[in-house]
Amino acid sequence: METAEGADGAGGPTGLAPGLGCASFNQDSTSLAVGTSMGYKLYSLTSVEKLDCIHESDSSDVYIVERLFSSSLVVVVSMAMPRRMNVYHFKKGTEICNYSYSHDILAVRLNRQRLVVCLEDSIYIHNIKDMKLLKTLLNTPSNPSGLCALSVNHSNSYLAHPGSATIGEIVVYEANNLSTVTMIPAHDSPLAALAFNALGTKLASASERGTVIRVFSIPGGQRLFEFRRGMKRYVNISSLSFSPDGQYLCTSSNTETVHIFKLEQLGITGEEVSPTWTAYVGKMFSVASSYLPTQVSGMMSQDRAFATAHLLASGRRNICTLAIIQKLPRLLVVSADGQLLIYNMDPQDGGECMLAHKHRLFGCDNSEEEAESEEFNLNTPAQACPSYAATAALPTAMPVTATLTGYSEDGGVKKGEVIPEHEFAAGPVCLDDENEFPPVSIQRC
Repeated sequence: METAEGADGAGGPTGLAPGLGCASFNQDSTSLAVGTSMGYKLYSLTSVEKLDCIHESDSSDVYIVERLFSSSLVVVVSMAMPRRMNVYHFKKGTEICNYSYSHDILAVRLNRQRLVVCLEDSIYIHNIKDMKLLKTLLNTPSNPSGLCALSVNHSNSYLAHPGSATIGEIVVYEANNLSTVTMIPAHDSPLAALAFNALGTKLASASERGTVIRVFSIPGGQRLFEFRRGMKRYVNISSLSFSPDGQYLCTSSNTETVHIFKLEQLGITGEEVSPTWTAYVGKMFSVASSYLPTQVSGMMSQDRAFATAHLLASGRRNICTLAIIQKLPRLLVVSADGQLLIYNMDPQDGGECMLAHKHRLFGCDNSEEEAESEEFNLNTPAQACPSYAATAALPTAMPVTATLTGYSEDGGVKKGEVIPEHEFAAGPVCLDDENEFPPVSIQRC
């Protein structure tokens, strides 16, 4: 789930295009949520060439919108009421509940077990089954960007947040058992980005300097990997995201380059599973670094990017993620000017990622893209996004498959396709629309 890690507060992320308040990928990067001054949109990411808008709402000035996997549950926060979190069933057009907090909401994270709300100096942990408040972490270090990460694996439901406002300490909290697991001294300068892998066994971090990305084991907190994004200048890291298999890590910043790092794994014998010349040289450096001063050895142990992608512009924030679309690995970047860029990635040789397609998320495209759109519309009927009113008018009783008793009606894919079993969690976290989410008027935390 890549989201806009470290969003810039109630005013929405800075450096984005006019009208673009926020953008976030869902937990398995199969859906994209975009908030604007006119509302929010949800897109399905199943094709490179075609971007399907599956829902559009007219809520104004949205600066946080998060979707739970491919379900109908979506969390929205607007600039008009930055202290109130609204939870919707967007297919039925109904509000499940809303909560009000003492200060502005800076970030919301969710998995199939927990919903986490981050304020500047406190964190609230809810049970996603009934939205009951389970724990409040008060007097956390000042966190004006709302930086936090929640593992998407509900069995390893770890929460990571800054443990200091002056140095890069990470607090790892067990959101299921509601207890602190460990404190990781990750960086010398304050944290800028955090991300868990899909299994919740690794945590990636970057500091405000933006030159080094480190990966730690969870829950132990041992340093596993260290990657150097660059040495010439400090940058503002805006997002970190693991690939679905956890073998790659991408990072974007305010520069024109997105970096992808490969997490080389060691076999039982200590040899590389897929030996390469660069891996061999890196191992030789690691051996030699034990005889060198700390500053020098630290520089030598850091691996360079496995692959890169060059954006069309620089100087503003963007977010990235790695996903499998049409059975091939892709790099997805939501750029600052409101475009979704899809790059092809070579998982074997890496190198430069080629731009496969770009989609305009809102507003008008340039003349060339408009011409392509008009040509397309001549041959196929136009598919408009369903309005909020049209969604609300849908019947509440919808046909579902007897074996699929989760919160999602269609799993975010075309109707008629079977929802994969992994989309549903066993036991109490299997959500039931009618019984487990009765409408709630107002609750305050």
